[in-house]
This record gives sequence, structure tokens and C-alpha cells, in this order.
Amino acid sequence: MSGWYEQAFRRVLYPAYESGLRRRSTLSWLASYERDQWYSPEAIAALQFQRLKALIEHSYREVPYYRRRWRELGIQPEDIRNLDDYARLPVLTKADIRENFADLQASSWQGRLLFKRTGGSTGEPLELGYTRESYDRRIAVMWRGYGWAGARPGRRTLYLWAGTVGTPGRAHQLKDNLYNALFARRVLNSFEMTESNLAAYADAIDQYRPSIIVGYVNPLAQLAKWMVETGRKVHRPDSVIGAAEALHPHQREIIHQAFGSPVFNTYGCREFMLIASECGHHHGLHVNADHLVVELLGAERKPVADGPGEVAVTDLSNYGMPFIRYVNGDLASASSSHDCPCGRGLPLLERIDGRVLDAIRTPDGRILPGEFFPHMLKDVPGLLRFQLVQRQLDRLELSIVRGDAFDDASIAYIQCETAKVLGDSVALDYRFVDEIPLTRSGKRRVTLSELA
Repeated sequence: MSGWYEQAFRRVLYPAYESGLRRRSTLSWLASYERDQWYSPEAIAALQFQRLKALIEHSYREVPYYRRRWRELGIQPEDIRNLDDYARLPVLTKADIRENFADLQASSWQGRLLFKRTGGSTGEPLELGYTRESYDRRIAVMWRGYGWAGARPGRRTLYLWAGTVGTPGRAHQLKDNLYNALFARRVLNSFEMTESNLAAYADAIDQYRPSIIVGYVNPLAQLAKWMVETGRKVHRPDSVIGAAEALHPHQREIIHQAFGSPVFNTYGCREFMLIASECGHHHGLHVNADHLVVELLGAERKPVADGPGEVAVTDLSNYGMPFIRYVNGDLASASSSHDCPCGRGLPLLERIDGRVLDAIRTPDGRILPGEFFPHMLKDVPGLLRFQLVQRQLDRLELSIVRGDAFDDASIAYIQCETAKVLGDSVALDYRFVDEIPLTRSGKRRVTLSELA
């Protein structure tokens, strides 16, 4: 598809689909966010706090969990006059959400929420509720951030991404194929990548000739390293976007060397989608501060100005099940520079420090991204927590904290799906445990490789 299709898609097909058929407000929110990003830092901060105050007042009035917790601490909405006051509010953890799931839902939104599950990158899948408006806004913010890398609706894009888990029916496959064709994109399953089939991925890129490549960082880096070592050249995209994993300088360098294209870093999580992303100046990751409040917390979960801090996020538009000061287990560092040459007023993160999931290796040369297991296990009934440890090349150890719904069919599913991507070269041992130990940093590692 050439440039004419992109123009037709953006101006006619996408508005007809998104605004007409789906009756979503994504495009109007995108126009609003495109305008907001050019405000001064002070204007964006004022807009952010205005939206935060409204959310806090709503949450106190309609969300039983926040009303109870804040009253216990003697905090009223009118006490929150600035971000220092806001930092007095308690953080929200995954355990808080599980234990207070119903009480975190706003009374006026009961029965009208949409729900989804996270992939559980800390080994604990999490269910969360959200409103249609908050979803539309998240999609709009995603298009804005990806747009800084040149990715736009209808632009020819290849995704090196998560494959479908299970065996989808023909109708589901047909729907996916039609959707991807309409959006001018192709998806390659990164979970099937091995040392021996890298040429097939390079061939697919040459065949599709994408303008944009979006992918998990580790599979992108693995393919890029092979391309450099073998001298393989492929169609050069306009940009490569790394997602889902921390992008390290050596990975950015080899991806750029292999594809000859600028490499863009992004940061997001399933709870909120895109949190921050790079513009063309690569001066840090712009935080979507007109859509979220992002804090970095240090000792005793007090805000820190520099150095690695635990990420706490508040979604300013999800009034149905608000997450206020939600700590997602990631670590990030703020940028020492507050200004980017691009002129956007959005604040900057220097880097994401804590999103590296260990890759799993096999005797036949497979390197499986750590994301595979949370992606595959998130929908297993009765699986409460898990940890996968690799101590030998040909053996994996899966520890499972199980609930009442976990049964023999759950184990059969896990073994089947693991065998699909790892073959019979690796044995999967499983054991049931009462708890998964934390690391010294207080996090759970979902995949842990002890190979040298």
C-alpha cells in the first residue's frame, strides 16, 4: 500500500470506522492532546492538577475504598492544594486492588465498566476496570506518542509482537487478518523466533516493506545482532519503535546499525497503555502529563527528583475504577533536563531502569522473551502467582501458587502452550507452592535465568 492509502485511511476509512461504526471519541481526543502537548510546562502542570483535583473529588464522593482510606488518615479533598499535598495520599498496590476490587469501583459506574487482565509481569495477573472514555483517551495518547516516531493510522507497519495464545477459530483468524489488512499492518510472532529461523523474519520484512517497525526490544535486538553478524540487509523502515521491555544503549545501537533507521524508545504498561515516549530529538521520554500523573518514589515511597525511583501512576480520565498513585513495580529515572529542543511542554524521563525480564534459552538455539510466560499464563483459571526459573539449558522450573479453579486442565494447557514454542528440547517441571519469594529489591521476578 502506498501513500495514497495512508491518506485515504486517515481521512476517510479510520474516521468512518472509529467515529462512525465504533462510535468512539478517539479522534476528537487525539486532536485535543495534539494541541495540549505544545503548552508551556507551567500550563501543562496547571491542566494536570485541575484534572487531578476533579478526579480526587469524584473518588472521595463515589469510590468507597478511597473515601474509607483517606478518612482513616484524616485527609479531605480540599486538603489537596498542590502535588506535595497529593503525595500524602497512600499509594495503591496490586494487593490493594485484589483485596478491594468491588470497593474501588465508582458507585455511578456499577455495571457499566469494561474489564481486562494484565499480563502479570510480576507473576500476578491483575484484573482492572475502566470506562469507554478512558479507553478512547488511551488510544489517542498512544497515537500521539507513536506519531512522534512517524507511526500514524494507516501507515504501513510491521509488528514483532506477542502471538495469539491457544488455537483461535477460523472466524477469529479471518477477523484479525481483515483488521490488520485494513490498518495496513502485519504481525510477526516474536515468541516463535529462534536462532535458526531469523532469516525468515528478515525475509518477511523485505516482503512487507514496512514504513514503521514496532517490536519487543529483545527480539528486535536479537534479529539486529544476527543481521549485523551475517551482513544481511533488509528494507529500511523510516523508524523502529521498541516497546514492552527496557531499551538499553547497546541494543539501540545495534538495532540502528542493522536497520539504518532511527530507534525510538517507549514506556507503557497494560494498566494505562502508553506512559511516555521519545520524540525525534531522543532527549528522553516525554511523559503524557496531560493524561496521567507520574511520580518517582524513593525511600518510604516519598517522591524523588532524581535517580531511580519506583513508578507511581494516576490515570486522570478513568472515573469508573480510578487508580490513584498506583505503583506498578517499575523503576525509572527523571531527566536532569526539563526542556527538549522539540518545544513540547511535557516533562521528561531519562530512562526506564527496571523492566528487564530474563530471556529463556534452549539447547536448539531458541531465545524466548520473558514476556511469553505472563502473556500465556494471564488467562489460566485459578493461577494466582507464578515464577519460572531456568537453572539448566534443557529444564525449566515453574512454581505455581494456585487457587480453587486451578485443575488438571490448567496444567495440560500450560504444558501444551509451552511445548508449542519450546518443542521437546526443554523439560518443564512444575511445583505448587504457598508463596513466591521477593527479590531483595522487593519485586517478584516472573522469569529468572541463572545461566551464565
